[in-house]
Amino acid sequence: MDWNEYDAALFDLDGVITPTADVHMHAWAKMFTDYFTAEGITPPYVEGDYFTYLDGKPRYDGVRSLLASRGVTLPEGTIADPSDAETVCGLGNRKNDVFSSVLETEGVKAYPGSIALLDALEKRGTHTAIVSSSRNAPAVLRAAGIFDRFEIIVDGNVVDEKGINGKPAPDMFELAAAELGVPKERAVVFEDALSGVQAGHAGDFGLVVGVNRGAGEAALLEHGADIVVDDLIELVTA
Repeated sequence: MDWNEYDAALFDLDGVITPTADVHMHAWAKMFTDYFTAEGITPPYVEGDYFTYLDGKPRYDGVRSLLASRGVTLPEGTIADPSDAETVCGLGNRKNDVFSSVLETEGVKAYPGSIALLDALEKRGTHTAIVSSSRNAPAVLRAAGIFDRFEIIVDGNVVDEKGINGKPAPDMFELAAAELGVPKERAVVFEDALSGVQAGHAGDFGLVVGVNRGAGEAALLEHGADIVVDDLIELVTA
């Protein structure tokens, strides 16, 4: 790719900049496995459920989506619900308790290849933003020591505040590009989630880069990625 054709890089966080997608995956697996077992819900949770129903989506959208796949409907509740509440929000908050505990005890480090690309883009003067469905994005960035590397953060909290749609709708990326003052045709979307590349494709951004951290190259291309890489170091140019 020719970076001269682009003025902004819009990065998903978990799985693109930091390996916290693994923490999310494990937290979702524990929460849903325990819940399905206790309630006798079948089929049981499997790893593929993460990529199909949860990855890249706002937390409560993911809960709702996976429950629907099992024919289960729960009251919506509110974001203030305790984590033991049997509501969509309660289950989402239960998962977040597990995630927050792991982040606090183990911390997180950014992918070296992602830092190398950020360094290269900073030298070029390319604008950068984080576009993450996670409400924990600021905490993750601070834990990784890279909070100040991004001009804009559009996360799950902003989705609620602005009343915009989460991924796979393109709204979050469109908002980030607008706040950076960059036409979307001059912005690159970086995503490891199928819902994220769908969002980039739907928004007609200049380029959608799929980062293969487990979703698979074929699936990322099928859902809207223009190119797929295994690590962002592949996109560092002189």
